[in-house]
Parts: sequence; structure tokens; C-alpha cells
Amino acid sequence: MSTIIYFLCLSLLTSVSKSINDSTSLYLSPTIFFPNYQNMLNSFKIYIYTPSKPFSFSSPTESLFFTSLQASPFVTQNPEEAHLFFVPFASNLSTRSIARFIRDLRMEFPYWNRTLGADHFYVSCAGLGYESDRNLVELKKNSVQISCFPVPEGKFVPHKDISLPPLARITRASHAPGNRTVRYLVRHGGVKDSKLANELRNDSDFLMESEPSNEMTLVERLGSSMFCLFEDGADISGIGEALRFGCVPVMVTDRPMQDLPLMDVLSWQKIAVFVGSGGGIKEMKRVLDRTCKDDECEGTRRLGVAASQHFGWNEIPQPYDSFYMVVYQLWLRRHTIRYPRREFV
Repeated sequence: MSTIIYFLCLSLLTSVSKSINDSTSLYLSPTIFFPNYQNMLNSFKIYIYTPSKPFSFSSPTESLFFTSLQASPFVTQNPEEAHLFFVPFASNLSTRSIARFIRDLRMEFPYWNRTLGADHFYVSCAGLGYESDRNLVELKKNSVQISCFPVPEGKFVPHKDISLPPLARITRASHAPGNRTVRYLVRHGGVKDSKLANELRNDSDFLMESEPSNEMTLVERLGSSMFCLFEDGADISGIGEALRFGCVPVMVTDRPMQDLPLMDVLSWQKIAVFVGSGGGIKEMKRVLDRTCKDDECEGTRRLGVAASQHFGWNEIPQPYDSFYMVVYQLWLRRHTIRYPRREFV
């Protein structure tokens, strides 16, 4: 299996080699990423604890990640050779039950106590909050949380947590028409019902989707639009599809977005545009005209399309797809730090 994956990676490497040598690479560290990815395939081992009883996740993305992980070559039955440990529990499990599960792991196995959970990870679509129980504090503070993007405010720790790329709504079409006839597309749910939304509806430059489109209509709209607007706090899960069809994502936000998928790997400033909401659409257009002229946007669009290969989920994972990229981010976190003990009341 690992040999097949190796040759698949080599073939894909040819298609992205231009990005490696390009000074405008979509990757944060292109010369490091590809050999490190190969090291992951050859070496990474994950031990999955056995849950106390059968469970399920609440979202398809969580479920797909878990089933892919279980069937992957990364799983080991020998915890002594594991780099990381996966703590499986249901999305709707109570905090008391989670705390009990962690307490049992602490008592039954030696691995949690070695790092206070810093070499452990778990999946929680909505993310966990901070609790007073010692077991939950260590889980939240030390362990890697894998959440669904976007993550609710206050539930994401940027230096350690990971967000899952959203599951694409468009499944069949491989490309979209390249004739850009619409400058700004605002996806259904992409902005909050606010002053900004009212301004957008009253400006003829913006195409507002009043309701979800069918797949082919959505492909046509994405393929004919230069920019796709997403407002922080609204539904921004369609960002991967925008990248795929060459519609430059415009993130309307007044804060640093630290839960974007694949932030350890991708240079988001090169595949998307970030603008504030304070100046309204007039200021937004001015910023876009200044930072993303047509010739410059073509490079942004090209890098975005290349990046979209990492936003695809497959029932059988493929090299460099969402599953492998999430695992790669876990691989980057395999070097753990022992946190000092503290007393809990």
C-alpha cells in the first residue's frame, strides 16, 4: 500500500512542481513541504484508543475523517511506536463522560501522563470549551483539537488546533467556464443579514444568491465570477469550491482569521483577499481594485485552483487530498512539549 501511495505522490508532484520553484508558491514552505510529506507517509504512526462503547459523529466530515483514519496505513496496534494518540468520542458526549474517559486513559495507560495529553488529539466539530475538571482542562489546553471549519468563536487554539476543510457540495463537475462575466458573487448564507448585506443587494455589481442553487447552476456562477464574498460569522464553508472554480475568495473580516483550513501549509494571503467591513462596499471595491487587478488576480486565481486539490474529500483518500493534509498537520505536531503540572480544584 505504501509503495502505491509513493508512486501516486510522485505523479502528483509533477503537477505541482511549478509551484515549488515559483516565488509565488501557494505553500508557506514549498521546499520543506514535499519531502516532509513523504517522510510522513513512510514514518507516521497513530494509536487509536478503544472507545468504551460504539459511537458516531454528527457531521459527514468528521465521520469521513475517522473512517479514513481507521483504514489508513498510519494506524498502529503498538502504542509504543506511536507518535500521536487518537481519543475517540461521540460529538454529543457530555463533558462529564469525556472527563471520565480521559480519567480512565490516565489510569489504564501510561501515555497520557507522559505529556499531560500533548501527544493526543481528538475530533469535535463544534470544539470544546474550557471546563474546571482537570481531565477536560488538560484535553483542551494540551491536546490537538480537530474541528469543523468555521470554528465557533472561543473554541479554537491557533498554535495547536486544526480545522477540517469543508465537504464540497459540488461533486461531479471538474471545471467551470472561464469567461468571467460577474465581478462579485455572494453565495447564499455567505453574508450575515446586516447592513453589509443590504448594501450588497442594492449594488448591481454584486450577484446575490437568494437561495441555494442546483449543482450545475452553482458551477456556472462560480466559473463566471471573479470574486466570491464570505463574511466572517456567516456561512463560509464554500471557500474550497470557490478556489476550485477560480473564484477568488474575499474574506470580509475585522479580525485575524486563525481557524482557516490548512493554515500550516498554505499561504492564504496568495490565494484569497482579506478586507474589513468598516468602510462598506465602496471601500471594499477600492481595496480589491488596488490589491487584485485583473492581471494580478489571474495569478491569485491560478494558485487558488492549485490549492483546491487539498480541499477534496474522497471515500478512499487520495494523495494530497483533505484527509492527507489534515494528517500532515498532525505530523507537524508530533514533537510534543511536556507541560508543567498544576493543582486543580
